Amino acid sequence: PTFARLCWNHKRHPPPPRPPPPPPPPPPTRTTTTTTMWSEDWKWENAAAGAVAGFATVAALHPLDVVRTRFQVSDGRPSILPQYKNTGHAIYTIARSEGLRGLYAGFSPAVLGSTVSWGLYFFFYSRAKQRYHKGDNDKLSPGHHLASAAEAGALVCLITNPIWLVKTRLQLQTPKHHSQPYAGFSDALRTILKEEGLSALYRGIGPGLLLVTHGAIQFTAYEELRSTFIYIKSREVRTKNTGGEELLNSFDYATLGAASKLAAILLTYPYQASSLFRLILEPVIRTRLQQRPSSKGTPKYLDSWHVVRETAKFEGVRGFYKGITSNLLKNLPAASITFVVYENVLKIFRVAKGQS
Repeated sequence: PTFARLCWNHKRHPPPPRPPPPPPPPPPTRTTTTTTMWSEDWKWENAAAGAVAGFATVAALHPLDVVRTRFQVSDGRPSILPQYKNTGHAIYTIARSEGLRGLYAGFSPAVLGSTVSWGLYFFFYSRAKQRYHKGDNDKLSPGHHLASAAEAGALVCLITNPIWLVKTRLQLQTPKHHSQPYAGFSDALRTILKEEGLSALYRGIGPGLLLVTHGAIQFTAYEELRSTFIYIKSREVRTKNTGGEELLNSFDYATLGAASKLAAILLTYPYQASSLFRLILEPVIRTRLQQRPSSKGTPKYLDSWHVVRETAKFEGVRGFYKGITSNLLKNLPAASITFVVYENVLKIFRVAKGQS
């Protein structure tokens, strides 16, 4: 009887059903954002990482920058600078006649300019992205990234143009220079202000501002490609308590940096009549404008259009592509080095702050 009563009670009052198991985590989506490495709240960390990346890039590739600068001012007319056949011949000639010091001419302002430029660029870029977020957690659109990068590039160009002008002039100095050579960065700055005035420090600012579009496209491409890499890898490897950045390594960052640079070149390809106008023509104009005046104090070129007319007259279309080989040899590795160092320095900051 007791057993029958228990069965009857069990039928009247069955035990509560077990709760269903929790649903599996949803697959990663392209709209998910991470909050560590590229977080807009990390403005100062971004600036510090960018500064370190800028220093590393210059330290590794400065000789190619010297060669590029020498090629870009070589207009085929009599000059104190030797004539170079190609990039290899230029490196050999400079090393033989000027030594290692010649290959690293203008290194101090280049380091200063690159360190300050990249530090400020990432700082302004983070600030702009934070402003566009407006408290939302959604991923920023490519248009927001493009606007943020363009804004950062314009501000950095206005701030650092004097540094790049001094760097260009120091790189163009040779033992046969017709004027009293600059003793260094500070001496060059004082001499330019004394002999040419404050406005001389902003020669070439116009072409420099036009180049902002190229950098903006590069950063937008990097953001989108990076998001795609994280999306693909996170589908393959499910990690717990680990941000998406843990899925990427230095090889990935190098690939992303070079790919984004190449994407910027290809996307600006039809932008002007000249196929590589953004990458080649504008640096040529800017570099030639930043040359030191003659011993009589007369600038070789008056403005950008004067550079274009003189170059077309004496060299033709070929003149606008001076330094293209050394420029391309420098740009793709430089983009890879910059982003590899930047991302890894941010990882160090993240570990130091105890973030998983």
